[in-house]
Amino acid sequence: MMRYAWAVIAAAIGLTVLIGLMLVLAGLSPLRALFVGVNVATMLAYGYDKHRSRPRGRRVPEAALHAMAAVGGTPGGFLGQVVFRHKTRDRKFHLIFWSIAAVQIVVLLTWSRWRHG
Repeated sequence: MMRYAWAVIAAAIGLTVLIGLMLVLAGLSPLRALFVGVNVATMLAYGYDKHRSRPRGRRVPEAALHAMAAVGGTPGGFLGQVVFRHKTRDRKFHLIFWSIAAVQIVVLLTWSRWRHG
């Protein structure tokens, strides 16, 4: 199962890079392009996992979904949960997901405060 998680993460990284490069070429800043790319990849991973859950196929490991959220894909993960109605009842998953989001908010607020004095 661990090998499959790494394959999913590698595919998400590839998709993020591809989307990011396309957006940079379209004129978006690299940081914003990376943010959009990782969130699109995360949302698509949720959709793929939902799709695979119906026929009892090989699923995207929860660790991979959390890793994608942790590197900035929290908005995409949230949208994936809402749009695909996926992982909406799993309390343990939500506890980890919202803990990641809370840490990210604290980091962003701290960084913003430090940067702007």
